[in-house]
Amino acid sequence: MEKLRDWWVRGALVVSLLVPVYFLVAALGTKFGYLDWTVGFGQMTFTWGPRVLYGAAGLAFVALLLAFLVPPRRGVGLAVAALAVPLLALGYAAYVRNAAQSIPPIHDISTDLDNPPAFSEAVVRARAAVPNSNDLDLLNKFTREGRAFTELQRQHYPEIEPVITSLEPARTFDIALDLAREQGWSIGATNADIGSIEATDRTFWYGFTDDIAIRVRPEDAGARVDVRSVSRVGRSDLGANAKRIGPYLDELRTRLEGAQE
Repeated sequence: MEKLRDWWVRGALVVSLLVPVYFLVAALGTKFGYLDWTVGFGQMTFTWGPRVLYGAAGLAFVALLLAFLVPPRRGVGLAVAALAVPLLALGYAAYVRNAAQSIPPIHDISTDLDNPPAFSEAVVRARAAVPNSNDLDLLNKFTREGRAFTELQRQHYPEIEPVITSLEPARTFDIALDLAREQGWSIGATNADIGSIEATDRTFWYGFTDDIAIRVRPEDAGARVDVRSVSRVGRSDLGANAKRIGPYLDELRTRLEGAQE
């Protein structure tokens, strides 16, 4: 039994140490294009991930029992370390799941919910090339429960509103574009004549791409800026799009106000 105990404890520790490697392969493999997102995220992380964690935790728990019960008592510390890795990961997964319950399951955010900023054909084609990508018809997007995305945005993100300024559209466009560049976004097509800016932002893990559209139009004696951010994949963005454009809008208001002085 001693030999079995020692082998089991060591094996459980090796399996637990391989758990982070497994998730790194899923995340970075997806990010760098070696895995389709439906495999790296959908299967390896979302579907198989919990099973991997529970399996590693089960092996480690048995290792801990053997370390305690088989005389002479040995390997308790290694067994505890082996158990800690999957338990911490399961705890984090539970935290994310609980946090997600307070976030609306939407993936498309816009300051204009009646006439959202549109995207160019280049963006439409890029999105179409992604398996199971989200469409861009914000006004006809509904959750599984039948609630409109626009309704949920108004309820949960009332602060996401257009930016109105007395500055002329051309000056407003320049400020909006400069600020977009400072966000670290990848700037795509820009057209000052029609007040259009397109950009993308990628997540560090998995490399998910979100598309951003900024629209500057004349409004009374000044200009109006609308911003839209939409995920290419996934039913819920876990609040990422609102977190992205919310600070951008706040800073844009500050800069436009400063430019008027």
